[in-house]
Amino acid sequence: MDSMRILRHLITGQSALKRAFPPTTLTVIEQAIAHSETLHGGEIVFAMEASLDLPLLLQKQIARERAIDVFSLLRVWDTEYNNGVLIYLLMADHDVEIVADRGIHAKVDQTVWETACTTMKTAFGHGQFEQGVLAGIDLSTRVLQQFFPTSTHQRKSELPDRPVVL
Repeated sequence: MDSMRILRHLITGQSALKRAFPPTTLTVIEQAIAHSETLHGGEIVFAMEASLDLPLLLQKQIARERAIDVFSLLRVWDTEYNNGVLIYLLMADHDVEIVADRGIHAKVDQTVWETACTTMKTAFGHGQFEQGVLAGIDLSTRVLQQFFPTSTHQRKSELPDRPVVL
């Protein structure tokens, strides 16, 4: 068991999220998602978590596994065209993951999402949390525009645009 990881999770609290994502930043992200979703037929959800609970740490759960759990928990998979995209940040691990539903996953190479995650992590490493998330939303928007243009998919918001704090 990685004792440094456990320590990071024990000391990274909600206050770290509030410093990185003040209310004004949450509003900017919400507006970016709402605007994005006028440009395509997909759904984008941004969720963030300060740290994992001790039981998950003891199970050695990694950010990718947690992102998949959150994808299910928030029902990102429950869209008409199976084209929901979750952008998930686990603050204590300094990790970001993108999980795409099967309708988009089958069409997009995983390296596209990995590139977006790397871009976001770089911004986060410089303390640019808002810019990092906006970059992830921008890339997701371009992918969804390509495969789910509004001309062929009716636009209706199926999931909340407001960032989810877990």
